Amino acid sequence: MEIIDEYKLEVFKEYFDRGEMKRFRELMMYYECAMLEVKTKLDVLNKELSLRKSRNPFESIKCRLKTPESIIEKLNRRGIGFSVDNIEKELNDIAGIRVICSFPDDIYDLIDYLLDQDDITLIVMKDYIKNPKPNGYRSVHLIVEVPIFLTDKKKPMRVEVQFRTIAMDFWASLEHKLKYKKNIKKAEDISEQLFYCAELISQLDARMQQIRDKIEMNDNIGVDENVEAPDENRRISD
Repeated sequence: MEIIDEYKLEVFKEYFDRGEMKRFRELMMYYECAMLEVKTKLDVLNKELSLRKSRNPFESIKCRLKTPESIIEKLNRRGIGFSVDNIEKELNDIAGIRVICSFPDDIYDLIDYLLDQDDITLIVMKDYIKNPKPNGYRSVHLIVEVPIFLTDKKKPMRVEVQFRTIAMDFWASLEHKLKYKKNIKKAEDISEQLFYCAELISQLDARMQQIRDKIEMNDNIGVDENVEAPDENRRISD
């Protein structure tokens, strides 16, 4: 994966001299390595849990590094001076992973298993499923720290991990597109409708999870019924 292409790096030329540009490239490489480290952990958990539960706890996983334009915009918005040190110190979401799960309880299971790993440190957790944003947005956001091992040192790096269900991701994607439409008429009415849709999606997630639980319960009962009962009169052959 190309970290940041040369065209995008042009954005930084007015901010960085050659030495700082080299440091920035190294920093983005560190973030990419940390992102891949966390992704690998999640992929391993997905494989293991798919064997144990006969289904995948997540449907897809996406990774991204924040673009130079987004980095500059966020630092400016927060009134923070532009430097490589400030990028690393002040921004926790340079490296991001989004995990799309089938059901809400899969989200919490994955989070528990990930945070149980002794080289993962939780920095911040924001649960917007239990405490939705005012607009109806639901997701769980983690900032975790993971070590990467380089040729001459071990370096802790931070990665943002977002967990959503398929339905939550559908809502968030459309809400994001609509939010940036210009000159929207009756914007307040549309916001109310989006909030209502978010509530419906939350109810749908809960209902689908209940249906899944019933199916799995029936499957387990079926397995138990198919097990041959022991014959108390049967003799053990020599």
